[in-house]
Amino acid sequence: MAKRVFLAARDLVFRSKLAAVVDGAGAVMGRDPDECDLAVVDVELPGAADRIRSFVERGITVLAYGAHVRPELLRAAREAGATAVPNSQVQERLAGLLKA
Repeated sequence: MAKRVFLAARDLVFRSKLAAVVDGAGAVMGRDPDECDLAVVDVELPGAADRIRSFVERGITVLAYGAHVRPELLRAAREAGATAVPNSQVQERLAGLLKA
């Protein structure tokens, strides 16, 4: 069964790049955050840390990403239980998680 990925992103161009990684790995994009195997969350979204914590509490793997100039947001995402990477690494890390 294909992995289901929920993507919470602000930037539509970035969202399409991540969706291409998901598609290329044979996974599927889901619209329901309660029905996913992996959540990808933009750390600059309002309430991102709480949202990450909610996914983690339900046993869902979370990959968080954000600008390297906002290390406090990346740190908060890590503290909430996510793997957090700068924007420049998210596509590669996402591909790795989908292959695992």
